[in-house]
Amino acid sequence: MKTIRKLIHGEIIKAVSFVALGFLALFVFFDIVDQLQALNRLAKSGYQFNHALIYVTLLIPGHLYELLPLSVLIGSIFVMARFAQSSEFTILRTGGLGPWRALGSLFKLGLIFVAVTFFVGDYVAPVANRKAQLLKAQFQGLITVGQTGAWLKEKQKDLNYAVNVGALSSDGQLAQIRIHAFAPDGRLKYVIRAPSARMGHSEWLLTNAEKRDYNFEGKTTAHIDIQQASELSWATEISTEMIAAALLSPDRMQTLDLFQYMRHLAENGQNAQRYEIEFWRKVFYPLSCLVMLSLALPFAYLHFRSGHITGYVFGGVMAGISFYLLNNVFGFMGNLNNWQPWLTSAAPALIYSAISLATFWWLVLRQ
Repeated sequence: MKTIRKLIHGEIIKAVSFVALGFLALFVFFDIVDQLQALNRLAKSGYQFNHALIYVTLLIPGHLYELLPLSVLIGSIFVMARFAQSSEFTILRTGGLGPWRALGSLFKLGLIFVAVTFFVGDYVAPVANRKAQLLKAQFQGLITVGQTGAWLKEKQKDLNYAVNVGALSSDGQLAQIRIHAFAPDGRLKYVIRAPSARMGHSEWLLTNAEKRDYNFEGKTTAHIDIQQASELSWATEISTEMIAAALLSPDRMQTLDLFQYMRHLAENGQNAQRYEIEFWRKVFYPLSCLVMLSLALPFAYLHFRSGHITGYVFGGVMAGISFYLLNNVFGFMGNLNNWQPWLTSAAPALIYSAISLATFWWLVLRQ
């Protein structure tokens, strides 16, 4: 059995690696073509071709994370169909490789792909994507969203804070800071403005800050005290990862950071639906490799001796693309219709798992 497992696993790993490299080469080519426009636009800022190559290289882990389940499906379908065409799988079946044993063997290999997908998506891709964005920011300016930047809320003891971060600089510092503090009755207590800030341990160190204290003497009038400080410390639990999540796409965050930011939004009464869906998507997405392998197994039980494998591989490509599209569509629909986040993220995998099990029963167990 070890020999059979080694044969099947080895062939699938080689096929999946070849497919993944082919897809990555295609995406790298598209990214380089896209960077040619940036070279012209940012030439005056010193953006050169070597910077573009570094930027494109840093995008590769993100592409690999998105492409791994699709590569697993196409590579495993190719191997299973080739085994069926050459009657190798029929010989393996006569040697004692039953349907459930074959499925279990593929799932053991699938756990390796799940671990690789999780590691790349949770550790390598977020770090590489953030470095890519900061590299680009060195030449095109600050990282921001819209005209007002990102807004966050936080509760501290008897004060409620509304924090506005205009942008994130290329060295990871905050820019265009505004902090509004409100009393429990809704009155404005003070406003802090600062052109920049750097993150400390559970605090922000604001540079050239201006603080305006509003001392209300009645219901409508207030006396304003203005203070200037070259450096002002403000205690907060808002971390760099939370700022990056607000200014960058949440799929660039690690799962733990995304969970903490999701909890922060919920605790402060903000809508966390989008981030909850993304969190559960990052949890379930690596498991889709198991679904892809279960979809590929029925191809080994097809009875044909002649013809091309191309048609079956093309069918696998279409199935993988449809899974990828369905995964994104469910994310958008769940966010718009306020669906249960974990069910929204798990639905594509559940649907394709049902399809693969039904196909497995029809082609294998029913015979």
